[in-house]
Amino acid sequence: MVILKGIPRIINPSLLSVLARMGHGDEIVLADANFPSASICRHGPELIRADGHAIPPLLKAITSLLPLDTYVPRPAMLMELVHNDKKAGLKTPIWEQYKSILQQAEGKDIGFEMIERFAFYERAKTAFAVVATGEEALYGNVILKKGVLHPEE
Repeated sequence: MVILKGIPRIINPSLLSVLARMGHGDEIVLADANFPSASICRHGPELIRADGHAIPPLLKAITSLLPLDTYVPRPAMLMELVHNDKKAGLKTPIWEQYKSILQQAEGKDIGFEMIERFAFYERAKTAFAVVATGEEALYGNVILKKGVLHPEE
């Protein structure tokens, strides 16, 4: 737990350090409980543990500190449903929560880039960090691309 003014308590010291060290264009993965976080991080990204936490409150806390990249069309990425889940009509209500949180944080609608499952795993291997959460929602993984702080911010 971080006991500092203005830092949400859900942001642990390791996560705060990662957010501070990330630069423009770096990416962070908020991984659900089913995501292969440990094996993905063997290939480079730093692994941050946020066990027991759902992604929506983490996303809200992170986006209160982390600017999203305004130089790309979609600074937030989701894992696209696999064929069988699309065919079965699987619903992903957590995506609406993410959309609402990002819209509130950025003051505008943020569209998502949809990435095929195995391409998402490859993209995660190049991320700055992966935050392993206790999120139980299927397809709860999200990648955020860090932007810049403008002088007026």
